[in-house]
Amino acid sequence: MRPRIVGLTGRSGCGKSTVSRLLRQWGAPVCDADEVAREVLRPGSPCLSALCAAFGDDILNEHGEIIRPQLAARAFQSPHTAARLSAITHPEIIRRILSAADEAGEQGSALFFVDGAVIVGHGLEPYCWRIAVVDADDDTAAGRICARDGISMSAARRRLAAQTPRRVLLDAAHYTIENRAGEAELERAAALFYRQVKEDAHAAQTS
Repeated sequence: MRPRIVGLTGRSGCGKSTVSRLLRQWGAPVCDADEVAREVLRPGSPCLSALCAAFGDDILNEHGEIIRPQLAARAFQSPHTAARLSAITHPEIIRRILSAADEAGEQGSALFFVDGAVIVGHGLEPYCWRIAVVDADDDTAAGRICARDGISMSAARRRLAAQTPRRVLLDAAHYTIENRAGEAELERAAALFYRQVKEDAHAAQTS
């Protein structure tokens, strides 16, 4: 039986990766959607032939590996080409995530967490039983991005502005994990969230 899938999302600088790490430490199965997205571009992936047909055989090097800058230059030149890329890769990404969820269910997991920046409003969202958002205000998130990546505050704000808006994420959230006061407080908030989502999953299963 497939476990209940919880989409764990949040903007850059909000601490989503820290929450994912904590969940793994506590024994929860967590799938990194960004890593799955990288996997579908590796040699052997069924997506490669379709990508070559859409964007040209020269997006592969002599070893059959995707030349990422070449693919990006062609795939992101317009909304239409970006949509073609998504149409090719997203079904395979979702298939792999659901397969990983099924494997976790076979091992007895009642919950399966998917860590992804792009969940709300995209193809994976309908498969999620609940959405959890790790949240911080713009100033806090931008400051963390600056400290982590060594960029200016204005560049950090532009990065945030290019992502799913905070309000959209919060409106979609069943759980909000606030991250404004440092890692110790985030760990406490994440522990409360984990306890609550387990209780909710148990209640849903027995109702």
